Amino acid sequence: MLNRTRARRTLKAGRAGAFALIAATLLCDAAAADPTPGEVRLNQIQVIGTHNSYHAGLTPAVGALLQKKNPRAFDDLDYAHPALATQLDHGVRQIELDIYADTKGGRFAHPFGAAMAGSAAPPFDPEGVMQRPGFKVMHLQDIDYVSNCQPFVRCLAEVRDWSRAHPGHEPLFILVETKTQPPIPGVPMVAPEPFTEAVLDALDAEILSVFPRGELIVPDDVRRSWPTLRDAVQHGGWPALSAARGKVVFLLDQTNVTATYTASHPSLRGRILFTNADPAAPDAAFVERNDGPPAEIAELVRQGFLVRTRADADTHEGRSGDTARRDAALASGAQIVSTDYPAAEPARWTGYRVALPGGGALRCNPVNGPASCAAPPPKPPGG
Repeated sequence: MLNRTRARRTLKAGRAGAFALIAATLLCDAAAADPTPGEVRLNQIQVIGTHNSYHAGLTPAVGALLQKKNPRAFDDLDYAHPALATQLDHGVRQIELDIYADTKGGRFAHPFGAAMAGSAAPPFDPEGVMQRPGFKVMHLQDIDYVSNCQPFVRCLAEVRDWSRAHPGHEPLFILVETKTQPPIPGVPMVAPEPFTEAVLDALDAEILSVFPRGELIVPDDVRRSWPTLRDAVQHGGWPALSAARGKVVFLLDQTNVTATYTASHPSLRGRILFTNADPAAPDAAFVERNDGPPAEIAELVRQGFLVRTRADADTHEGRSGDTARRDAALASGAQIVSTDYPAAEPARWTGYRVALPGGGALRCNPVNGPASCAAPPPKPPGG
């Protein structure tokens, strides 16, 4: 309900403004509403995600040089993913986007790797996207820079368009990694731009330029009246899965920007992304444990935290076919299990892949799923 003061402001704003404010309020209230007893919450599910979802592979020239100079590094980077929408079509529900700040534009417009290929390669950036200001998506500047979407806002728009075309879909998680890789000594690489508070404010703004607030679940929706975000998640603050359907959750990967991101926003008040936090910190709601151990992940899940882990890394499991890490990750209860090889993209060497038991895009969490979550909740009509 709008209070009297808020209602007076709404009336002064005019009819169009009033309708917009009421709609936004209803959307936020729906995301924050307490689940009914036994109803499945957002943190009581498990989904499959992709690692470096934007990664389109090395260019032939860079790949050949790297394979000659550093075969191990070449092997680690020898994977690629299709378009983000294709991954979502195949049941992936978490994507990862690595971003570089580029507030003035042009910082990454002339990669060293593209120059190596000379005229034998197609133009690197025929649309001039890299010349414009805004966050850019890539793994390593100048070397591993080819992405299946560019820039960041275009990647987000692809996810938004898919989301709107599939109403009632399982919640989507977008992991954003802020990249600050310094140049490799002896290699003509561009130095990255630091992630200052102003740059992180711009990150929130770019997200909101693509996704309206009502299409997101943000820290304010979870914390509500609790003093800290950590208090909220440990007392069942996550919204119901039914309220999270059709929505997107943004997660901030790198801990080296946490202090800057939270500096003027204690416990993430007013922020868009959930930080990868220390479980004891006031902003703790999301925690990464990419290498396990499974017992620690399970305990974090029981405490109410959202956890992301990895089922494989650096193509090792894809080449060996070893499923031990994958199986442990799925059993750990981590709500997000990330892989380079989702079900529709098996490893070309061994057929190794990662899927939820029984298939599907979502399952009840094996550690904290309630009794009512014996099977994936049905989609709403038309979903």
